[in-house]
Amino acid sequence: MRALTWHGKHDVRVDTVDDPEIVNPRDAIIRITSTAICGSDLHLYDGYIPTMKAGDILGHEFMGEVVETGSGSTLKKGQRVVVPFTISCGSCFHCGKHQYSACDNGLPADNQDIAQTIYGQPMSGLFGYSHMTGGYAGGQAEYVRVPFSDVGPIVVPDGVDDDRVLFLSDILPTGWMAAENAQIEPGDTVAVWGCGPVGLFAVQSAFLMGAERVIAIDHFPRRLELARRFGAETINYEESKTYEALMEMTGGIGPDACIDAVGLEAHGFFADNVWDQIKVATFMGTDRAHSIRQAILACRKGGRISMPAVYGGFVDKFPLGAFMEKGLTLKTGQTHVQHYMPGLLNAIMEDRIDTTFLISHRLPLEQAAEGYRMFHDEQNEVTKIVLKPGLQPAQA
Repeated sequence: MRALTWHGKHDVRVDTVDDPEIVNPRDAIIRITSTAICGSDLHLYDGYIPTMKAGDILGHEFMGEVVETGSGSTLKKGQRVVVPFTISCGSCFHCGKHQYSACDNGLPADNQDIAQTIYGQPMSGLFGYSHMTGGYAGGQAEYVRVPFSDVGPIVVPDGVDDDRVLFLSDILPTGWMAAENAQIEPGDTVAVWGCGPVGLFAVQSAFLMGAERVIAIDHFPRRLELARRFGAETINYEESKTYEALMEMTGGIGPDACIDAVGLEAHGFFADNVWDQIKVATFMGTDRAHSIRQAILACRKGGRISMPAVYGGFVDKFPLGAFMEKGLTLKTGQTHVQHYMPGLLNAIMEDRIDTTFLISHRLPLEQAAEGYRMFHDEQNEVTKIVLKPGLQPAQA
């Protein structure tokens, strides 16, 4: 089959690789019909995530048709399914609490030492996202093996277009959980750092959860315009000082809740960010944490901070004093996708949540490498790329 493979920093290629096979009774094989490039895939593209190996198949946002099942799978051939990016067993302590991204069994035993050394405990497995998270082949391919297929995938009703439901695999539940973790109360003012896909879904989710005002922060005009479509007020941090603008917009109090949807590759010419970039370039650090620092300083006293954004390692200059003295609460984590998929599917079917607004480009799988370059270099014009195996270039 054809699949997008990683070969190093800024080097991804569509190669011919072996077809996936059933390995365990609970496996299923999915023929991919749509797969997307995620913002967190760019962390792999930029070489920030360790334990990648040449030839690894990328991709964790995908859906398709069931073509083969193991004896323990509950799926049936011919069903259309969306697959969560987290690989979770459904029966361990954490899965029993619907904390699927903390699953004890999604990560193969021979990969658990890596994550335990870096993070203290292993997390769940993830599709196409390094050997630290299991070394699983991803879904930017023609076919993929799905472990624990009796737990993860959700069956899509007939007649529903891929574009409407594809993002149930990751970014829609991530944006929703980000807003939920912010513990939004009716009348709240919520600030969202980053108007990428997760940030835009967090904006939409915050309003659905009762926020009176949402303030979206970014520097790409098109992304800020998309946020305004949902009723958000906006701050372009290249034109205004974010902290000062937030204080002015909230009467000096600060937002009730802040959501960091930026993560370890924060942009902007700020003193702390420049210092972080120097440390990353000289292997003295891993993450550029400007956004979470700024959220802590801007949030109102007694407020809540939600951090769906990906961070990979250690940061310094963390405003721990401000965090404590202001009495803030921080909640974060990889998304418990399986927990949110049924409710969000219902919301899509009832037209309460729109997902298709985000898609800016549809490309053949064969052009996936160019898609990565575009998403990396043209972030004002490129908000989301969906890859379609079998799509002819003339139709892109």
